[in-house]
Amino acid sequence: MGKLKIYGLLISAGLSGRMGKFKPLLEYEGKSFVENIAGKLCTVCEKVIVVTGFNSAKIDKYLKERMKPAELKKIRIVHNANYKAGMFTSLKTGLLNCSGTDWVLYQFVDQPTLPLRFYFDFINQIENGYDWIQPVSGKRKGHPVLFDKKVIEKVSVSPDDSNLREISHDGINKKYWECEYKEIFDDIDRIEDYKNLT
Repeated sequence: MGKLKIYGLLISAGLSGRMGKFKPLLEYEGKSFVENIAGKLCTVCEKVIVVTGFNSAKIDKYLKERMKPAELKKIRIVHNANYKAGMFTSLKTGLLNCSGTDWVLYQFVDQPTLPLRFYFDFINQIENGYDWIQPVSGKRKGHPVLFDKKVIEKVSVSPDDSNLREISHDGINKKYWECEYKEIFDDIDRIEDYKNLT
């Protein structure tokens, strides 16, 4: 298997309604969630697509001010004008900018705790015969996920009210990677979650 193209797809478009504060710009270890994750994705991915929706101008300005020049060359910020219609529309918007890639590393902005070494270990799980790779620990499924062109094509032709879970059961060959990273279960949705983090 030759060198594969892997794009990162970071969804940062939601209203942060349950958090009560704008989640992408909350800080973890001295960096905002969006900066933290985008920087790690830049390390292992050829390009990183950041999908924005609510407060898109704030994220755009923040990343352009904070990211390193080499990282900014890899990052493409795209706005989902239809973000209120649900997360699947942000996924579709992001994938429109992923033509030419072999795999997509799909992540949400509320998972800043994954260490950099996770990403290297994760992409090393890619192998022929699979379309979808997901980390698990103790048989419990976590995130982010990796998926290939077959999944990209199925998502692109699906209606906006679809969801990725349904698509993943439609003839998709899955690999579950048993790992030691408990951070795959982190989901910083509420202010209580954030307080426990800091």
